[in-house]
Amino acid sequence: MNHEPQLSAADLALLQLGRRLQADGYRFITPTPLTHQRVNDRAFGQSARTLREVFGWSRSFEPGLLSADEQHQLQQAGVLEESNGRLKSHVRWSSLDDLLFVHSGFPTDAADSVFFGPDTYRFAQLIHSHLQQRFAPVRRAVDIGCGAGVGAIVIARARREAEVLAVDINPAALRLTAVNAALAEVGNVSVEASDVLRDVDGSFDLIVANPPYMADPAARAYRHGGGALGAQLSLRIVEQALNRLAPGGSLVLYTGVAMVDGCDPFFDALTPYLDSARFGWTYHEIDPDVFGEELLTPGYQRVERIAVVALIVTRFGADTGARVEQATGE
Repeated sequence: MNHEPQLSAADLALLQLGRRLQADGYRFITPTPLTHQRVNDRAFGQSARTLREVFGWSRSFEPGLLSADEQHQLQQAGVLEESNGRLKSHVRWSSLDDLLFVHSGFPTDAADSVFFGPDTYRFAQLIHSHLQQRFAPVRRAVDIGCGAGVGAIVIARARREAEVLAVDINPAALRLTAVNAALAEVGNVSVEASDVLRDVDGSFDLIVANPPYMADPAARAYRHGGGALGAQLSLRIVEQALNRLAPGGSLVLYTGVAMVDGCDPFFDALTPYLDSARFGWTYHEIDPDVFGEELLTPGYQRVERIAVVALIVTRFGADTGARVEQATGE
């Protein structure tokens, strides 16, 4: 399937800009928002001088820095802002392996921002590792809350024969996922609007998700996980996904946990879902301490640390055996 006919003129302009950046050898590894802000503070008030400063560090720039074609593509895509005689791109471009992904510019203040950062790199590596260990075929897969489409595109490139769905409730995420899939030249990704799995049918051999897991006072969709400590959406994904796994199918969930008094409340909440003879599962901490600045946010007074964890649940089939392991890092 060719993606380009499905893209609007604005999205085709973004796609052409991405191809131009690839051809120019552009690369940018996106850090955490706090690191991004600290680096930009060093150059406060300075105009961007390079493509990495325009499209990676999201700095404003003087007219004439970009080529006429590049500036026209930004204008046609509707992502160029002008203020006080300087210009700024509303999107960033980030590298992952040999791919480029377009996502929201910094800072990601808007409710419909499309996030990409260190969690994205860890999520992609988790999927890579799972696929390397998986011998059962992947005929149908879905990336829940696809954001920039990284999970779906990683799967689609590794399993060209699979039908891969990328679903999200955010139209901006669906738009950028479609552009990124076309840029990655994967023809087996379908982009669909869905609240978790409510609006798509059928079972899946592989379900992946990297949901928001913060308790965000502004309740921004890309960041707010719901509930007192941000775990509500992750639990809802587990509940819906386990009922949609084909025999031998797996859920790969990458999420964050607010640890309280040395305990893991997310794992405790998972127990009713995992206590079943139908499933084998593994659960472990990938990083014990991320986004420490969030501990200053209201609602986190009792939280000791925020860890990122990986939950992998496999539904038993005729050729799958039991495997249960918990490694919380405590």
